[in-house]
Amino acid sequence: MSTPSAPQPYSGAAPKRTNSMAVTSICLAGGGFLASFLIGILCLVALAGGILGFIALNKIKTTGEAGRGLAIAGIVVGLAGFVIGGILYALSLVVTFSMM
Repeated sequence: MSTPSAPQPYSGAAPKRTNSMAVTSICLAGGGFLASFLIGILCLVALAGGILGFIALNKIKTTGEAGRGLAIAGIVVGLAGFVIGGILYALSLVVTFSMM
């Protein structure tokens, strides 16, 4: 008489890797957004985050990695930071040169 073997645990599907470019995108976009309120020229960091978000979104479509939401958030926050920071930078230049 043989003894029954122990049931094998269910392993399920392996979790998808999160696209590292999407994570970098949201970090740069968020940091640039916050920093653009202090120093307007740092809005370029937010723009870099937005551009990385577009690149990450394209890469996610081809590879099937996770991180689509992070890439979209990086695009939105990056472009918003670029616009707001650019406006604040332009206003600071106008104020600076009008005082001369």
